[in-house]
Amino acid sequence: MAYPHNDCIGVTVHNKSTGDIWIGFDLGTQSVRAVAVSPAGDVLGQSSHPLTSQRHGLRHEQEAPEEWWRAVVNVSRATVAELPASSIRGLAVDGTSGTVLLVDRSGKALTPGLMYDDLRAQNEARHANEAGGAVWASLGYRMQPSWALPKLLWLLNEYRSVIPGARLAHQNDFINRRFAGHEVPSDSSNALKTGYDLLRESWPHEVLDAMGVPDQIMPVVVRPGTQLGTVCAEAAEMTGIPAGTPIIAGMTDGCAAQIAAGALEVGSWNSVLGTTLVLKGVTRELIRDPAGVMYSHRSPDGNWLPGGASSTGAAVLAKQFPGRDLDALSEQAAEREPASIIAYPLVSRGERFPFVAPNAEGFVLGDPSDQVDLYAALLQGVAFIERLCFDYLDMLGVPIGGDLSFTGGAAHNHYWCQLRADILARPVRLLENAEPALGMAVLAASVGRRICDVAKEMERVRAVIDPRPQRFTRFREPYIRLVDELARRGWLQSAVVEHAKRRAGLE
Repeated sequence: MAYPHNDCIGVTVHNKSTGDIWIGFDLGTQSVRAVAVSPAGDVLGQSSHPLTSQRHGLRHEQEAPEEWWRAVVNVSRATVAELPASSIRGLAVDGTSGTVLLVDRSGKALTPGLMYDDLRAQNEARHANEAGGAVWASLGYRMQPSWALPKLLWLLNEYRSVIPGARLAHQNDFINRRFAGHEVPSDSSNALKTGYDLLRESWPHEVLDAMGVPDQIMPVVVRPGTQLGTVCAEAAEMTGIPAGTPIIAGMTDGCAAQIAAGALEVGSWNSVLGTTLVLKGVTRELIRDPAGVMYSHRSPDGNWLPGGASSTGAAVLAKQFPGRDLDALSEQAAEREPASIIAYPLVSRGERFPFVAPNAEGFVLGDPSDQVDLYAALLQGVAFIERLCFDYLDMLGVPIGGDLSFTGGAAHNHYWCQLRADILARPVRLLENAEPALGMAVLAASVGRRICDVAKEMERVRAVIDPRPQRFTRFREPYIRLVDELARRGWLQSAVVEHAKRRAGLE
């Protein structure tokens, strides 16, 4: 099993319905997914189509953003093929957070899409923090090289000839425009990493001016859940979704997964473990992070959604064990608690959360006794970073005691879920369906209603995993060894180390 994603093209139709239908689209790293659901959360149709991208050192891009639309057309037609078109009530689209490109006035791509974890904009991030540090501090973060604004600055410098008439587009903006057939606003969730001020709900024009960003490049921004327009005739013919269907402003993929998991009450959290690890929670007030590694989106209901995205994740398994039966390896890994080595399993160079270290690289302390030992260490290493994220959040005073859900491809690995629950020392919920595409369907259905109420109606809990008694004590020593090693390499602050040790019962 490949835990990050299933890249197979396919469609499943579980039920034909004449009731209301909402459609959600998820623009991921490895695939585009679509799901059609009923008001009760029944999956009526779903499909996926693979995407390709290129990595070169610090760079990660999709050279032909047009591929996103072709994939959307494919999954859309497959998803709605056996559904009554007259019952489709709306759609919403998510995108990977921080993925941007420049488009012309007709919506045609002028540049590649710079992906969510592209780190080429190191100098531009420093420039953005110098110019807008006060604004970013008021929102509780600092600009990171992987964020959209530094990458926009890089694009403007690299593609100067296209600037006249160009527009910034986030990944889902590109698709929403195709659905509508005309320029549409962006959503404030995707605009956050481009510098949008969620407190004032406006672009910080004085900062953008200081950085040489032309006003006309920046899109109009609205809150998630706002209707952007309706599906145009051309898009209807291509996708099978009826003309006139409302297009609802979406969110980032991490927020979409959080909605699907029903983690919308204060103190509740969703941990998405797929290609990488993403944590999203809920607070009533904005939490400001002095180190700038955590940031907060704004929920459609007005609450704040703090969290962060690590560069560790399940993709490291596919890289280290291509073609292997990961379920079988997981069964064997259950006998290696703890592994004889310590692993910090980065998917790509650079870490984003729970600390920022653009030059960080994955490492292994010690020599594995065999391949199972290495595999077990990788599973444990991701779980250790997940715990460190919660230690960091707790240090900031963020409420973390509510329900915790595990979603993402790795949620299908029962042993890894049990291991993570043991290391976190808390129960976790597993959902029947918590795909980001479902979250977008929930958002589309929430117009005029509280999103948390709609999410509860559509949510299906398939299991609750309790931590095994005293199991964390087995992992305390290797966890602290990893924490100390991250600090020794200059990546982790001493205050975080001390707090992690206190929560582990060592101080």
